[in-house]
This record gives sequence, C-alpha cells and structure tokens, in this order.
Amino acid sequence: MSDCFKVAVVNDSVMARESMRQVIQSDSRYTVAWMAEDGAEAVRQAESMPVDIILMDLIMPVMNGIEATRHIMAQSPCAILVVTASVNNNAAQVFEAMGAGALDAINTPVLSLKNGAEGQAVFLQKIATVTRLIDVTQHNNARENLPRSIQSVDHQQGDCLVCIGASTGGPSALRELLSDIPADFPAPIVIIQHVDEEFAASFADWLNSEVAIPVRLAQEGDRLVPGRVLIAGRGQHLVIDKHHRLHYTPEPESYAYRPSVNVFFESVAEHWQKRAIGVLLTGTGRDGAAGLLALKQAGCHTIAHDQATSAIYGMPKAAAELDAASTVLPLAEIGTSLLDRIHNCCKTIS
Repeated sequence: MSDCFKVAVVNDSVMARESMRQVIQSDSRYTVAWMAEDGAEAVRQAESMPVDIILMDLIMPVMNGIEATRHIMAQSPCAILVVTASVNNNAAQVFEAMGAGALDAINTPVLSLKNGAEGQAVFLQKIATVTRLIDVTQHNNARENLPRSIQSVDHQQGDCLVCIGASTGGPSALRELLSDIPADFPAPIVIIQHVDEEFAASFADWLNSEVAIPVRLAQEGDRLVPGRVLIAGRGQHLVIDKHHRLHYTPEPESYAYRPSVNVFFESVAEHWQKRAIGVLLTGTGRDGAAGLLALKQAGCHTIAHDQATSAIYGMPKAAAELDAASTVLPLAEIGTSLLDRIHNCCKTIS
C-alpha cells in the first residue's frame, strides 16, 4: 500500500461532495481521485480508475448506494464506507449496503465555521479506521493471525452454544442464516459482527425485525439463554468466562478489529469447549480464522462460509488455509446444518 490512499466521493449533493473533498485534501495521507454524483457513474469510474476507498452515499438518482456497492464489489472491489445523512434513520439501507460489501458507515459530516474542526476530526478518524483495516488485510497482522494453543478438556457442559463471526457482507448473510432458525432454537447464539459501536444498536434492532429468533445487544455480565441471539455491541472485545458470563474487555488493544472474532472464539474454546459450534462467515481480512482453529482444536465442530456464496472470501478463506473448518458450506445450508447439529447435541445431553 502506498503512503497516499486514493479516495473517491459519491454523493448527489454538490455541497456534500465539496465538503468531503476539502476534508480529505486537508490530510496528506489521502488524495481525492474522482467524484461522482450517482451510483451508476461511480460504478463506471471505479472500473476505469480504481481507488483504495469509496465514500458512498445511499440515496441518489439513477442508481442508489446499495446497488452501486453491489456492482463495484462484483466488478472492481475496494473498501467502501457508507456516508449518509443519518445512519440510524436509514438503518435498513445501511445494513443492506454492508451486506453488499460496504465495510462501515458514518453520518455525512456537517462542517461549519463553528464546529468544522470537530466534524472534520471525526470524519477523518473513521476514514483512518477503514485504511487501517485495508492495511491489516493486505499485510496480514501477524499477532492476530497466530492461533493460540487451546487444550481440549473433556468435561460436560449444560448447554450447546453457537458462535458466529462475520465482517464485510455479514448483515445480509446473518439475516439469511438466521431466517432458518426458529424462535425456540434450543441453544444460545452469540454474534461478532464488525460494525461501529455507534450503530450496533441499530444493527441489532434491524436484525431482530428481520428474523423470528429474538436478537439484542450483549450486555456486560449476560448469561447465555437458549432461543436468544446476542450481538457484540461495544468498541471492545466480547469474551466469555469460565462461569459462562459475557464480558467486554479492551485487551488486546493492538487488534484492528474491535470487537475481534478471534478473541471471542478463543475464549469459547477455553471456557465452553466441546458443546460449541463455530461459524465463520463472509468478511475482509483474517479475523476469526485463528479463533476457528482454536475451537476445532478444542473439539468443537466448525463451519466456514464457502467462496461461491461469500460477498468477500477473506475470513473464511483464511480459515480454510489453516484447516480450521470441519466443513465448508454455502450460506443456504448453514442454518439447516446448525439445526441438525444442535438438536443432536441436545439429545446427547438429555
């Protein structure tokens, strides 16, 4: 990766485009390669003039940001950051775009003489986070990718557990997977989805409205309950302790992904063990691969999303390279596989 990241701005507002251009150009780490006023133009530009990051508006004429994201990720993939007037008010469209391949989302910066500096700093910080994720993806952060050695302990647990990790493309994949899971599913589910803490509650609410099984954010000290999905909801790592309670922790601070799938999976491998099932879905980078291997080494069944149905075949590919997956499945078969395995698991306990 070069020292200067090439950025594109896609927005139908002349004022918004110019504001973002000025903010981006104020930082020597970035340069604006091109701007577009609708999604169709962005698709053409992305193919003819590839960039590192696209700042993508959602609601535009000709082609909206969701469709533009889908086309770009299929034809000329790059990091896409959704920039919209209100992420929370447009939550459904935001998570559709993230399901199509966008990495993250932020509110359109409102810059003025009074609060311009503050708005500019927040906006640039978000872009910096995206560029850091790009850097980790391309250079493979060694510390994150080293699997921990988790010793398998042959003791019985009272419940089964499903733990799922996802990143780019995850919202749509999770919706499809959970649509096969009934409200009376006889096991708890914990999800680590790479999403900004500010929008985690909106993500949980959106997913809860789309599927039958109840979904909410994980809270400090939560116990796991069958028939409920808990989603990591802070800018910290989620872990499970030996008493099967959930906790948030800032450690390890060096990880680019917060929350990290690796950190949660490894805590499950250490404290829950043989009755767990790990699932690693679509996503950029390698987060979750080492954790999935730790689960497999602890005696858990592990599933990786296949290449054909992954929006981004990064995280599951990394798991396959480590031989961390007991099985590799298309998205449409993962929910059914979980149902079969969890029902069999619960029969062996009863």
